[in-house]
Amino acid sequence: MTFTRRNFLHTAAAAGSITVLPFAGRAGGHLPNEFKTSEGTVLVHPVHHASIVLETPVGTIYVDPVGEVSEYEGFPDADLILITHQHGDHYNADVLAALKGENTQMLTNPAVFDMLSDELKVNTNALANGASASLTDLQVDAIPAYNMTEGRENFHPKGRDNGYVLTMGDFRIYVSGDTEDIPDMRALEGIDLAFVCMNLPFTMTAEAAADAVREFAPTYVYPYHYRGRDGGTQDPAMFAEMVGDAATVKMGDWYAPGELG
Repeated sequence: MTFTRRNFLHTAAAAGSITVLPFAGRAGGHLPNEFKTSEGTVLVHPVHHASIVLETPVGTIYVDPVGEVSEYEGFPDADLILITHQHGDHYNADVLAALKGENTQMLTNPAVFDMLSDELKVNTNALANGASASLTDLQVDAIPAYNMTEGRENFHPKGRDNGYVLTMGDFRIYVSGDTEDIPDMRALEGIDLAFVCMNLPFTMTAEAAADAVREFAPTYVYPYHYRGRDGGTQDPAMFAEMVGDAATVKMGDWYAPGELG
């Protein structure tokens, strides 16, 4: 599919280092981190757990926005919303209804698209694994996201859920969604900025995530989605140590103090 630039915009550190983002600044305390590209600056705002706001040269992109609508106050309105899958920490119809403007574009996996109200389907398209959306100055590729460990396949069955690769000019961003360290992730190339999940029992360990990152070697990587269940929370600092000099690890403020448990 092709959207015009007007539709999308107006209607629509050293390797191995760790950068910590302090809890201060705009939008409930989320300080943006900046990444310079040939197209302009990308600002990353960690919101919570799996929710991200990206201010980019081609528009403002909300990824899996859930939680309180107030958490998004102070950010530019969404030009594009991406939904990876239907679990409650990634998809909330009420939040989408509040954040999706009349001309906001939205891309989801097919399972979420089928769940949407008629109102939310306006300017929304479904992308299956392997499909792409071509927007002016932005390409969105739907990357598989699934579990492959025996006994966990039903959490995120193969073929249902999406990760995304966003390409703007020569800058490429990977958002893993909920997945294990699948071959599709390990085969990625030319990723400048990655968001990689890790928690149990739903995704993977920090060790598995770090091993995958060492293989596809993004320039920068944020560990995110690392609060788990029944002791399944993963340590992002341990992840950073295991990544070593394969990528520069960025630490976002994804959780409130004491929330990890």
